[in-house]
Amino acid sequence: MNGLQCLATEKIWFDKHRYDEAEKYFYEGVNGPSIPQQQSSSHAGDQELVSRMKCLEMENQTLHKVVEEMRLALQKLESRVAVLEKSPAPVDVPRAKAAPVHQQKVENGESNNNDDDDDIDLFGSDEEDEETARIKQERLDAYAAKKAKKPAIIAKSSILLDVKPWDDETDMVKMEECVRSVQMDGLLWGASKLVPVGYGIKKLQINCVVEDDKVGTDILEEEITKFEDYVQSVDVAAFNKI
Repeated sequence: MNGLQCLATEKIWFDKHRYDEAEKYFYEGVNGPSIPQQQSSSHAGDQELVSRMKCLEMENQTLHKVVEEMRLALQKLESRVAVLEKSPAPVDVPRAKAAPVHQQKVENGESNNNDDDDDIDLFGSDEEDEETARIKQERLDAYAAKKAKKPAIIAKSSILLDVKPWDDETDMVKMEECVRSVQMDGLLWGASKLVPVGYGIKKLQINCVVEDDKVGTDILEEEITKFEDYVQSVDVAAFNKI
């Protein structure tokens, strides 16, 4: 029997390490990673936990610092309030009234008495009152004369009238002559024009200036509508104060 036959008859497992590795991979897939891998993952978790703890410690130190600053500021504020409470409130001291100064009279004989009698003026106040009243009256008279010379402001208004004819056959030139024939104190006629209304009909639009105290729109409308052969109606298109 040669060597190969001897090896074939021997019960030896040459590929056992391959089967061991396959078995290891199988159990790792079922039960999770092996102990070294678990240890590595546990080590990574510990590092993360340590870093988080360091962050928390830094935040805690910052908060302690802020709280300490606030405590110091509060102590300063309390000390200031205590000083203000201890200091007395200002008291309004009434001002002392000045005592009237009495003129002391020294009697040095009859000469001094005569001088005092000369200083007394029994009628001086009446004369001063009359002089003041006279000056005041003169000023009032001068103001009244100045105001009378100033010309009074006359209130005027600018009126734009729309004078409408009966139809398109109305003589508009004659109608304007009739309107302008209305004359009265405080009335001044201005520019005019013909404005188309429709269907060949035109209205007369005429401007005038009036004094408010003398001429009103009612009087103008009444006087113009008297020319009933030409005028159908009169309307105020615009009214402006001057």
